[in-house]
Amino acid sequence: MYYAREPGKINHMRYDTLAQMLTLGNIRAGNKMIVMETCAGLVLGAMMERMGGFGSIIQLYPGGGPVRAATACFGFPKSFLSGLYEFPLNKVDSLLNGTFSAEMLSSEPKDSASVDESNGALEEKQTSEQENEDSMAEASESSPPEEQGTMEIASHNLEHKELKERESKKDHIQEKQRKQEEQRKRHLEAAALLSERNADGLIVASRFHPTSLLLSLLDFVAPSRPFVVYCQYKEPLLECYTKLRERGGVINLRLSETWLRNYQVLPDRSHPKLLMSGGGGYLLSGFTVAMDNLKADTSLKSNASTLESHTTEEPAAKKRKCPESDS
Repeated sequence: MYYAREPGKINHMRYDTLAQMLTLGNIRAGNKMIVMETCAGLVLGAMMERMGGFGSIIQLYPGGGPVRAATACFGFPKSFLSGLYEFPLNKVDSLLNGTFSAEMLSSEPKDSASVDESNGALEEKQTSEQENEDSMAEASESSPPEEQGTMEIASHNLEHKELKERESKKDHIQEKQRKQEEQRKRHLEAAALLSERNADGLIVASRFHPTSLLLSLLDFVAPSRPFVVYCQYKEPLLECYTKLRERGGVINLRLSETWLRNYQVLPDRSHPKLLMSGGGGYLLSGFTVAMDNLKADTSLKSNASTLESHTTEEPAAKKRKCPESDS
């Protein structure tokens, strides 16, 4: 539905490309997956559906909070949401450097903004109350004694309404603080899961450039695990491909594009449809390997180069002996 009506919200990802991502990423029950997507929660919902509520998913999000409009349309039970964690993308560097702490989450600008809003609302309340009292005093001075009774009833009703509004706003502020505290706890749990650096896979499907995202997030993935990167265009993935080859630590890199053709199947008139999809995006997939093995390979190469130098010296020594035998 998203691809047919509003493909821009899901970065023009076609349904067969989404199926290829789930297959190449080895999404299954019991996995511990990392996902970074800006497709309105469509990729996240597809992963949750395939995992069936078993395992854990850590969603990295940019901005103020994760967008899960498409995930809500799946109708998952609450048990599915117990294994879903979110973590802000701007805190990933501090987590990699080892400078991440719980105080960084508590000092987010959201809390200060909410406090400022509540303070501003209280100031507006006080000014409105003073204006109402002044107007009521002026009206009581100018009005006859018969109308003063009705004015007192009206002022009593206004005070009752203001008290109700204050109580409701206090409850709203308390509820907001409770949600922020729960969100902070979930962020700390997600940070603990990421710091273990043993994720079973990585899925990236965002509107941002994939190179910097992938190079930083691959450190959280365990060796011999798959990763898949989606992009609407080929050029960013080509740059990502070359950077990964220079960095090392990955094997079986493959840049692919799936081709889709719809067929009309009717009696005596089955044929491919004339209008086809031009493209459904590109996928870069591969597997992670341990970096220590690469260091061992370089030492083996150095040993091999020394052996080659010895073998090249041996024929030169034989040539020297040949003329002595002739004489």
